[in-house]
Amino acid sequence: MNYDEFFDNISQREVRIDIRDIEKQDSVGLNNEALFQLPLIAIIILLLSKNRTKPKANDIGSLVGKLLEDVMVGFKGSSQLLGWSANLRIRTVTALNFLESVNLIIIDENDNKLNITKLGKKIIDKVFSYESDLAYNLTLIERTYRNYCVDSKLDNEIL
Repeated sequence: MNYDEFFDNISQREVRIDIRDIEKQDSVGLNNEALFQLPLIAIIILLLSKNRTKPKANDIGSLVGKLLEDVMVGFKGSSQLLGWSANLRIRTVTALNFLESVNLIIIDENDNKLNITKLGKKIIDKVFSYESDLAYNLTLIERTYRNYCVDSKLDNEIL
């Protein structure tokens, strides 16, 4: 059953949900646990390793946190500081180990940088071919990463 079939089926059955007994909840916003899903982290790592400027394996935890903080509206101006989150770093290492074990990423032993494999590139290309919310958000993350790399390069040239 796809999305449209689901809502057609619901509308035909006239399903109603009684919400009178549900307490009103204030918007809680996003917290660290909302984004610590391994598939999301893994796809972000694949995306970053596809870029011309390859991230270093030892920086990937804080980098994923910084990028999510910059892109996700719920974290802008937040005190969560995802770049420093130990939970996010642990899950990022887990996602990185998974990607390496299934040969989607190779870590270059010389410079410790992440390189995407052909299979990993196919997966990223497939994600972007769907033109979904995920693809849109990954595009924002990719653009933010490129801007981050340019800013870092400019900062090094100034010093």
